[in-house]
This record gives sequence, structure tokens and C-alpha cells, in this order.
Amino acid sequence: MRKFAADRFTRSLLLLGRNYPPYYPFPSSYSSSPISTLSSSRFFSSMASHSPFPVTAHNINPKVLTCEYAVRGEVVTLAQNLQKDLKTNPDSHPFDEILYCNIGNPQSLGQSPITFFREVLALCDHPAILDRSETQGLFSADAIERAWQIMEQIPGRATGAYSHSQGVKGLRDTIAAGIEERDGFPANPDDIFMTDGASPAVHNMMQLLIRSENDGILCPIPQYPLYSASIALHGGSLVPYYLDEATGWGLEIPELKKQLEAAKSKGISVRALVVINPGNPTGQVLSEGNQQAIVEFCKEEGLVLLADEVYQENIYAPEKKFHSFKKVSRSMGYGENDISLVSFQSVSKGYHGECGKRGGYMEVTGFSAEVREQIYKVASVNLCSNISGQILASLVMSPPKVGDESYESFMAEKGNILASLARRAKTLEDAFNKLEGVTCNRAEGAMYLFPQIRLPQKAIKAAENENTAPDNFYCKRLLNATGVVVVPGSGFGQVPGTWHFRCTILPPEEKIPAIVSRLTQFHEKFMDEFRH
Repeated sequence: MRKFAADRFTRSLLLLGRNYPPYYPFPSSYSSSPISTLSSSRFFSSMASHSPFPVTAHNINPKVLTCEYAVRGEVVTLAQNLQKDLKTNPDSHPFDEILYCNIGNPQSLGQSPITFFREVLALCDHPAILDRSETQGLFSADAIERAWQIMEQIPGRATGAYSHSQGVKGLRDTIAAGIEERDGFPANPDDIFMTDGASPAVHNMMQLLIRSENDGILCPIPQYPLYSASIALHGGSLVPYYLDEATGWGLEIPELKKQLEAAKSKGISVRALVVINPGNPTGQVLSEGNQQAIVEFCKEEGLVLLADEVYQENIYAPEKKFHSFKKVSRSMGYGENDISLVSFQSVSKGYHGECGKRGGYMEVTGFSAEVREQIYKVASVNLCSNISGQILASLVMSPPKVGDESYESFMAEKGNILASLARRAKTLEDAFNKLEGVTCNRAEGAMYLFPQIRLPQKAIKAAENENTAPDNFYCKRLLNATGVVVVPGSGFGQVPGTWHFRCTILPPEEKIPAIVSRLTQFHEKFMDEFRH
């Protein structure tokens, strides 16, 4: 295990100065062979002797070097450089704009925020206007009333003040009530830990669970690279389980058992299972029966179930429905003493897409008082999450109700956004499936499609000659020819020998035809070039 870590460290160092693809700490069908030709000691001494800086790539934390995040990786950096070129010289490329399909960032791509949410936030940030007569004409009555309620709950009635380390108690009460209404089972506000988006909550749990590289976390492949990155940063081992693309990215219990036993045979103590539902990057929505089997598996094996449920409102398949793992486990009769479960939620996704507000929470159930005390201690080190994000999280879990002044406009805004996302997903899915050598499963939920591309051998060879992964080669060629930005599947993990890319469904609906047209024309030329 130590030799593996050292090799991985050396690999990451070399990649800093070469045009090789990022190294991902999970199984990949691509690896760079030139790394083994240079010893780490020679490389370290060479870097140390030539650097004028006290901190170099050879003496920083090696865990940072092994961490990668493809969603903002090489292809995106190239896209940003192209965007600068277009600004200074509009005719410098065969396209007039960059079309970003790489990241789940709705408002950066033109999605409007929900009016009710922003009205409440504005009033809370400037409560002096709550008493003004003109406010009645500018803001809805229920937004004003909600802002008053929230300000009464916040210490000092100031959004610039620190809160309790778990979050404002009144806002946690609101979130717990929302969870209870969603699931039909009780929720305790003391189980809620407010965080700056779901990502810090994931890091908190990895920090809690991982003691050394001998501790493993079962993660889906493909996976959202937050998980591989956080496991690497905290020094653990990612234990992959492969989703079945042939069955719509199915999560099979025999695969979980197989990978768990394989990890145990290597001396790895598996601590937890990550499940992303709806899936990222794969877009599947788990059936309740499948979820019950997953809960049973975690209970039998003594694993913490880490449930990434940030896309719970992004459901597009009429026959599919979101069920939280908390609801599923409670409906099976399992309570606090039966299964350890952490559920992650975020204001960044859903129909609201408030990524920049950095709001989210984790609901922590099934842990001893001693462990909960340690979770609280770590939360206290960070003082608290931002108050605007806390307010938004409470609004997401308690939106306008029937009879409220904002209810009809709120439902119209929400419905229009989700309906448009469903149409965009279907248009892109159909377009991908018409391309030669491409197959794409339906996006039942979330914000992404993950098509598989069967690349000609000549293209794979050309990628090898450029010391890059074939899917990265394809994505860079696509970007340079069309301005369309997608992320290579090797950044998420994939079955060895297969190649994919992740494409969001978030560009404005009127831009989708341009994306389809550019991609189709590029793909035809690409296949013609490399077919023989």
C-alpha cells in the first residue's frame, strides 16, 4: 500500500509539468507509462535545487497532489483561455462563443433565481426596510412575513452574525419539519448540521471516517469527483463499485459484495458506502426496492450509508419518484440504533440552482452520543456556515404553501424550470444516440447525460501519441472545433476499455439546438478522420 501511495505521488508530481492527463485515484482504463522511468528521489532533488521558493511541489502535502477535480480540470482551463482569445480577437476561432456544458451551475448559464427566495433573502439582509410602507408594494406579503419570522430566529437579527455551529436553531426546526413532511417520519433538528453547500459536509464525514490509507469508502463508478478528491485529501482508499450501464446505470448488490470482499482481501477496512441518487454523472433514479436492498446491505455489513440526495427535486421520468434513504430505512422498521445514515442536501441544485449562496446541510442519524459530540466539535472549528445559505436551505425545505400570495407564481417558476430541463435532457439524449458509435442512457433525474463513445482505434492511438486519455483527446478536439465544453469520462471513472463524457443539460433551451448542431458536425468529421 505504501509503494502504491509513493507511485501515485510521483505520478502526480510529474503530471504538474507535462501534458499528461490527470491521475485519478480510482480504476481507469488509461495510465501514463513514462512515469516509471524517473525515480522519485532524482525528481525531488531536481525540483528542490532549481526552485527559488521555499514551498515546491515536492514538499507540499502529497495528498493534495493526488487529488483531482475534473469538472474544473484541463478542458475547462483550455475553454477559459479560448474565451479570453474570443474577447480580444472575435475572429480567432471557428465559433463565436464558448458553450459550457461542464458543471452543474444553473444561474451562470442564465437560469433565473426563484423570486420568493430572493425576496426573503433581500429583506433579511436589509431588515431596516421591513417597516417601510413602500416595501408592501415591492415585496409579496408572505415574503415579508417569512423574513420577519426568520429575523426573530437569528441572533442579533443580523445576517452578518455568527450562528450556532450547527446552524440557526429556528432554521433547523424548519428544515426538520420539511424533512418530516417529505418522508412521513419524524426528523430531529438536532440531527441537522448546516454547511456551506453539501461539499463541506462530505469532507466532514470523510475526515471522521478515514483514519489511514487502510480505510476504504465504497463509491460508485462513475462517480462525482468530489468523492475521489475528498478521499484522497483525507488519506483513505476509494473502493470502486461499478454501475451497470446496460441496465440504465443500475446499482447491483452482488457488485457491492464483490468489491467489499476484494477490498477486505487487500487489508482495507471499508467504513462507508456512498450512493448518489439521483445519479451524478449518470442521471439514474433508484427504485425503492433497490434502495431497500442497499439499506439491508449496509446494515448487514456494518457500513455507514452516505446518501448524496442533492438532486432530489430533479426528476424527469414520469414513472420515477425520489425516496430518501431515511424514509426507506424507517419504512423498513430500522431506527436510530439499526443503521448509521448521513443524508446530504444542497441549495445549489434542484430547480433553484443557488450555487453561489453555498447553502446545504447533512442530516446525521444512527450515531452514538460520543461520535456526535466529535462531529459537533469539527463543526465548531469552522464556527458556522454562512447565514444566507442557511436561510435558503430553510426556504427550499419550506417553500410557499397553498393560500400564500407567492404560491402560484412560485409553482409556475418551479414548474417551468423543471419542464425545460426535462425537454433539454430529452433533446440532447436523442441527439447523442443518433451519433455514430455513441449510446446514451436516459436522464431520469439530476442535470447530466453520460454518453459512451466507441472511438476508432486510430483515434485511441492518436491520443496515446499525445500522452492523453482517448476521451480527453475527443473532448479537447470538440472544444477547439466548436467551443462546446464537456468533461471526459476518465474524470469520473468508467469501466476499463470504455470512454464517455459528461454533458450538463443546463445551457439555455434556445442554445441547445446550436450545441446539437456543432456536436453533430464535429463528430461526423472526427469519425471520418479516424475511421481507418
